[in-house]
Amino acid sequence: MKKKVLAVILTAVCTMGLMAGCGNSNVGNTNTQKNASSAENSYKIGISQFAEHGSLDNCREGFLEGLKEEGIEEGKNLTVDYQNAQTDTGTASTIADSFVSAKEDLICAIATPCAQSAYNSAMNADIPVVYTAVSDPVAAKLANEDGSCVGNVTGSSDVLPVEEQLKMIRAMLPDAKKIGILYTTSETNSCSTVKEYQELAGKYDFEIVDTGINTSADIDMAATDLVSKVDCLCNLTDNTVVNALQTVLDKANNAKIPVFGSEIEQVKSGCVASMGIDYYQLGIETGKMAAKILKGEEKASETPYITASKAELYVNTAAADKIGMKLDASYVKDAAQTFDEITVK
Repeated sequence: MKKKVLAVILTAVCTMGLMAGCGNSNVGNTNTQKNASSAENSYKIGISQFAEHGSLDNCREGFLEGLKEEGIEEGKNLTVDYQNAQTDTGTASTIADSFVSAKEDLICAIATPCAQSAYNSAMNADIPVVYTAVSDPVAAKLANEDGSCVGNVTGSSDVLPVEEQLKMIRAMLPDAKKIGILYTTSETNSCSTVKEYQELAGKYDFEIVDTGINTSADIDMAATDLVSKVDCLCNLTDNTVVNALQTVLDKANNAKIPVFGSEIEQVKSGCVASMGIDYYQLGIETGKMAAKILKGEEKASETPYITASKAELYVNTAAADKIGMKLDASYVKDAAQTFDEITVK
């Protein structure tokens, strides 16, 4: 009798244990499903920026705003690993490799050297690359001649409005003959832009005097020599040169010649004027593009790159006053923005 009672008790305990085990298993599955669902709606990306200066910072901030407008927001459902290469191509490559190792959902590459590094690193990793601030995606081998994608990479181009810039310089300097351009020989974007200036300069009776540099250490001497040969300087979106813009401006100011920038931040920092583009807006448009890729609505490999919107005139009267340059009021009155002070970040 005792044996029978004991057997019944043991059977009941085992049954309860099995039921409890099944119950725990169901809870575990439910939690796993919840976690999987949460993971599907959260993202992690790497942002690689080639240099720390206004235009590229605006790209990054605009990019994050574009993602936010599409429902992907840092601190909520987005984790961002931001790295700056400090104008070093080797560092840009290392950063790209680290993003691939971390298995980021997407890499945002800001400026041509970072875009090239990211594309090369992620080529076989099935990680989409979305670039911005790349002046010539075709020359950088990030797109085909017809604009189609070369791989799992797309983005936005900040192609400079060279002809509009030349028209502006001619309007502001009716008697000028020579325009000086300082650029980095290793930056594909700069080389292609200088070539375009050379091709169009004659149309406006200008001669382009260009000086190539290898590193930022060359800028001081190169700028000193260049300002002695020209009537003005035209500053590109060359990352190395922009990073040392105050050195260039100092040489030009001493020579009493104007420096024309390529975007709004350069004008704020002391360039007299620019037919420039809005990098923040370019970043927003790129961020929205990236959001669609992250959500699976589009593929980077099937999305053509976009270009910046139409350029607008920006003027800095304080920069003109500094070199004794008189501005034509009838011309500058139509500027999108006019600044009366020099702001150096």
